[in-house]
Amino acid sequence: MKFIDLKVREEICEVLKRQGIVKPTQVQERVIPATRSGKDLIVQAKTGTGKTLAFLLPTIERTKNVPAAQVLIIAPTRELATQISKVAQTICKVTGLENILISGGKDIFAEKNKLRRTPQIIIGTPGRLLDHLRRGTIQLKSVNKIVIDEADELLKLGFIEDVENLLRETSADRQLILCSATMPVRIRQLAAEFMKKPQEILIDTKVVTLENIKQVVVKISPDKKFTQLVKILQEESPYLAIIFCGRKETTSQLALELAKKKFAVDELHGDLTQQQRNFVLKKFRDAELQILVATDIAARGLDIEGVTHIISYDVPRDVETYIHRIGRTGRAGEQGTAITFVTPNDTERLVKIERGIKKQISVSKTTSTKPRHQARGK
Repeated sequence: MKFIDLKVREEICEVLKRQGIVKPTQVQERVIPATRSGKDLIVQAKTGTGKTLAFLLPTIERTKNVPAAQVLIIAPTRELATQISKVAQTICKVTGLENILISGGKDIFAEKNKLRRTPQIIIGTPGRLLDHLRRGTIQLKSVNKIVIDEADELLKLGFIEDVENLLRETSADRQLILCSATMPVRIRQLAAEFMKKPQEILIDTKVVTLENIKQVVVKISPDKKFTQLVKILQEESPYLAIIFCGRKETTSQLALELAKKKFAVDELHGDLTQQQRNFVLKKFRDAELQILVATDIAARGLDIEGVTHIISYDVPRDVETYIHRIGRTGRAGEQGTAITFVTPNDTERLVKIERGIKKQISVSKTTSTKPRHQARGK
């Protein structure tokens, strides 16, 4: 099946083709026709299954080119909102529609000026959207198509009440699409209050396909983690590597220690301003950095080409976070390596992760992969 078979406009199919996107994913095959029907949808699918295009393509195609906000897309983090906005912009260039990104860390007055142009599509984070609502600089009464992306992450970050307040400001005659990797009780409650007989689409929630990623566990004592990390980085010579830590304090300290070892490294966590985050991410995308040390929240929604290695310095809290982390590599058909450090206290978490992905991860004292990725100057 191709996108044209899903009745996606030919000129949009050409744009996707130029980006190397020809065959729709399973979630796109099911969500695109369902969205076009106008029904409320609950889409349960994991990170990396193609949800963004699944809801963007039919939503944008059904948006009229008139000066009124019609689409609202709510994301949990600035990075994910930015990623969605970039994809939307590509499609909007074909349709003549305008989208605006509303998120913390940006100039609110610049956003206010853009809102005066009455863009048809608004993409943003809950806090900043509510800020504009209270200032009277945004009007949502005409919005009749809403997407809540990564609803479970919004719940974890404490944004669900903000989302509910935003929904109450939109048109009563609306289509609501709720995307979530998991469906906690609180998310079900939100769906029950704001959705009308939603159609539920469940995509591969029990089968995780990570065929292009070599997964390795390194069992190690806490006091030897840094030494082993340096050894791995020197042996593997990753083109681009993301190292995930559980706490921002660990992120900062680890980045500092790696810099002392002459690695091209920087940090990404919630204490950075949006301007600082953008600066770090640009350097990483441009391969001016070899290593990015990040927390899970800060790295949410990252989609960067060329990431060859993911290293979990701290074991992720659950299987969803594990899948999100290692899904940053092995993209677009490329091979990737995911290395997880496991201390004796982490054994239970590892067991839960292996159950979740239905695979026993190889345990190794060495992590060398052949052929090696080309080394970069440090």
